[in-house]
Amino acid sequence: MASPELEWRDGDMPYSTAFGDHFYCQTDGRLECGHVFLAGNGLPARWQGRQDFLIGELGFGTGLNFCETWRQWRQQAAPGSQLHVMSFELYPMKAEEIDRALSHWPEIDRERQALAAAWPNNPQGVVSLRLDANTRLSVVCGPALEGVSRAEPGFDAWYLDGFAPSRNADMWSPELMQALHDKTAPNGTFATYAAAGFVRRNLQAAGFIVERRKGFAGKREMLCGVKPA
Repeated sequence: MASPELEWRDGDMPYSTAFGDHFYCQTDGRLECGHVFLAGNGLPARWQGRQDFLIGELGFGTGLNFCETWRQWRQQAAPGSQLHVMSFELYPMKAEEIDRALSHWPEIDRERQALAAAWPNNPQGVVSLRLDANTRLSVVCGPALEGVSRAEPGFDAWYLDGFAPSRNADMWSPELMQALHDKTAPNGTFATYAAAGFVRRNLQAAGFIVERRKGFAGKREMLCGVKPA
């Protein structure tokens, strides 16, 4: 599927013309990733003692969440353990767009360069990248509901990072929330910057225990939760 044109706004930030929204928090997307997705899923603490860990992500976007997660995994995971991130993305970016978008953060220079170098010229189907001996990335291109429904179960954590619910309702639908719940391992978790009432209700209806927490950079709330064992 052809990707809509990106615009670069507000100090060279990528902006989706299809969804009318920036790809990451204008305050600091990398710090938001740490606050929302890593801390909201109890990471990196939950990596301790684990030989394999599978993270699912709705919305790969620029790859920022992946690069920050990979950076922290390399620093804190047990030697020899394996991280697999599987992300679902309708409109995959080009390598040069990923590289440009992530160049704001010197903290992830190593990860940015490796991702951009490995990224295919024409991403489609499933982009599967072995980025080092302990880290694998799969980006499933296409509608998220189709991709999640086809995935094998066993996800330990989810990053729910589609565009704002008001702009991209399909990414927060009851059907998709149910599908990802069904693919989540017992005691698996999710986290999202979103706090819309219908998102919370859809997650609860799917079977998650949902918790409200303080959002990032002045945002009042975010959501995280767990699938009971």
